[in-house]
Amino acid sequence: MTDITMSRLHEWMVVLYAVSLVFYFIDYLNKDRIAHRNAFSLLMLVFSMQSIFLVLFIIETKRFPVLSLFEGIYFYAWLLITISIVLHLFTKLGYAVFFLNIIGFIFMTIHTFAPVQIKQSTIGDALISELLFIHITFAILSYVAFAISFVCSVLYLLLYRNLKEKKWTKQFGRLPSLQQTATGMKTGIIIGIPFLFISLVLGMQWAHIVLSEWSFFDMKIVGSFFILIVYSFLLFGIQTGRLRGNNHMWANIFAFLFVIINFFLGSTLSGFHFWI
Repeated sequence: MTDITMSRLHEWMVVLYAVSLVFYFIDYLNKDRIAHRNAFSLLMLVFSMQSIFLVLFIIETKRFPVLSLFEGIYFYAWLLITISIVLHLFTKLGYAVFFLNIIGFIFMTIHTFAPVQIKQSTIGDALISELLFIHITFAILSYVAFAISFVCSVLYLLLYRNLKEKKWTKQFGRLPSLQQTATGMKTGIIIGIPFLFISLVLGMQWAHIVLSEWSFFDMKIVGSFFILIVYSFLLFGIQTGRLRGNNHMWANIFAFLFVIINFFLGSTLSGFHFWI
């Protein structure tokens, strides 16, 4: 295979792995059979691609890829995905499969976009550019998911007030039900959290490759992790029943305000997020 083809396939592996994690997260929370099946199908596709590359490497070099840190990271990621598939098929340790794949995704990302990989590749600049593109894409998708969740929360509160006060307007019949808005609000959070997590992993890898000096305590990074923690606690409160009714809707509205603040103010105060 040509260098550019190999690089593209590795990039696709990272993207497919990321989408698989999103489906696993949905299944982890809701026990969704369709999400479960989609997650495993994508995971098997990633595993097949990884295995093919591993076999080709062994045939070409006549050894296992364990003689350098760069090779070891790939082999470690392959072992993690192999173990997760075995657990998926022969046990009921769904939580273990999910968390193993989070670790596997991180190591797969490190391998694909590692500085040594960039230097050895004849399309190093393109790899860096595409890593940034994927990072930004997942970040935007997470913001879209949180925005949809925010809109559903606002609609829920409006519907609740109209029902409580028994106000029936002409537009009322075109509005969704309370159940639909509550489901939309929760779904937006469930999708947004893994998308934001994936974006942060890819973004820090990009910074490590491209920037000679960068800080983990950059305002944009700190703000993004803060948002991730806020929404995680919000989802935990919803799942455990500690936040109910209007309370979790208001909490979600305030959480989205942090997203807006981080998007504009965090980017302004950041040392390297210049596109704002």
